Amino acid sequence: MLDGFSAEMLARFQFAFTVSFHIIFPAFSIGLASYLAVLNGLWLRTRDETYLTLFNYWKKIFAVAFGMGVVSGIVMSYQFGTNWSVFSDKTGPVLGPLLAYEVLSAFFLEAGFLGIMLFGRERVGSKLHMFATAMVAVGTLMSATWILSANSWMHTPDGYSINELGQFVPEDWWKIIFNPSFPYRLTHMVLAAFLTTAFVVAGVAGWHLLKDRTNVATRRMFSMAMWMAAIVTPLQIFAGDLHGLNTLEHQPAKVMAMEGHYDSHPEGAPLILFGIPNPEEKHIDYAIEIPKVSSLILKHSLNAPLDGLDTIPDDEEPPVSIVFWSFRIMVGLGFAMLGVGVWSLWRRWRGTLYDDRWLHRISIIMGPSGFVAVLAGWITTEVGRQPFTVYGLLRTSTSLGPVEAPAVAASLIAFIVVYFFVFGAGTFYILRMMSKPPGAAKLGLNVGPIRAAGITPALQIKPDILPPGD
Repeated sequence: MLDGFSAEMLARFQFAFTVSFHIIFPAFSIGLASYLAVLNGLWLRTRDETYLTLFNYWKKIFAVAFGMGVVSGIVMSYQFGTNWSVFSDKTGPVLGPLLAYEVLSAFFLEAGFLGIMLFGRERVGSKLHMFATAMVAVGTLMSATWILSANSWMHTPDGYSINELGQFVPEDWWKIIFNPSFPYRLTHMVLAAFLTTAFVVAGVAGWHLLKDRTNVATRRMFSMAMWMAAIVTPLQIFAGDLHGLNTLEHQPAKVMAMEGHYDSHPEGAPLILFGIPNPEEKHIDYAIEIPKVSSLILKHSLNAPLDGLDTIPDDEEPPVSIVFWSFRIMVGLGFAMLGVGVWSLWRRWRGTLYDDRWLHRISIIMGPSGFVAVLAGWITTEVGRQPFTVYGLLRTSTSLGPVEAPAVAASLIAFIVVYFFVFGAGTFYILRMMSKPPGAAKLGLNVGPIRAAGITPALQIKPDILPPGD
């Protein structure tokens, strides 16, 4: 023990810290790679220079985000071999090949075509450049597929047997890869990545629209981001509902913690909107609830019975408070995204999408919302799986390697210091690139003095001759 912290708690916090830093970059790069492929395709089809301007603007941001994602991901693999060596030994025959497939079939695809996408348009031609851009996008989606398959197997293990050494060994790779929760979790994560990117793009566009609403490229990317928010957010809510039903079937204790159901409800469970979990008394204090709606959502019947945590052994209950609040943050942000999407449709219909300054301000505020929602979702998923690493089969406490608390604490402190300096600098650089309007860097313009002089920069047109919509 180190001042009350065991090696297990420190190792768990270390992995949570590093994976939280890591996940925000793939969540952004997955969506941004697809966005770049769409922009490049639209430019090839229409030869509208606006799309090319946006492609060149966002590809630089993608390159930095991709690099930080790669670096932050490498660290986690070392933790498997040090802090969690017992977990690696027992699950390696199953998870090792899945992670290797991710590197060989997905990461190499991304990295191999990345240079062509970034620098090769003039060297290989537009069509081959488009192919390379598409392969980078496909590679990011394939990476998500393999990683989600491996992680989903830890939640809903299938297609395995356990040998005399206590190792999980593969029996049916089809069942391992396409385990029961995998399709739902992959869909939920990919849609989350698209929404994360959409709201970053919308936030950047909103920032520049507040300064100058006549920039055609800014208007175009705001329009595209708002279409994504309006169309994908309802799909994400629907996918999340299906994911929740799947979780109820395979990990009921997690759903009980998400809903705050300490007690069973034989005749319809209430939907607890807010409250304060009280783990000592196993009760939600100051609960604001809607009678029987939880049963309606989870069982599609107002009077359907729902089990509570009173049916789960105390040593198998997940930490309710963390799961309860992280789930509400994720859902709350999802409905906020839906509200922005509906608001944009209303303004688009009224022909004032680029004139509503409050919509632009809200878009800036909502810019980081996708990252927060992704983090909240991962916290809900991973903390809700506790106290297991392989759900119901391998406990976290028995997955830890032979490490001492001081050693884990020292590496944790080192990670915190290095991460904040390195990734803080990278994030600052990304924000600095975003602070410049699209097209300004290409033309070498310092647009501040130009606007101050009353001159309209290139790539901009007067409001009275703007097209009615994008």
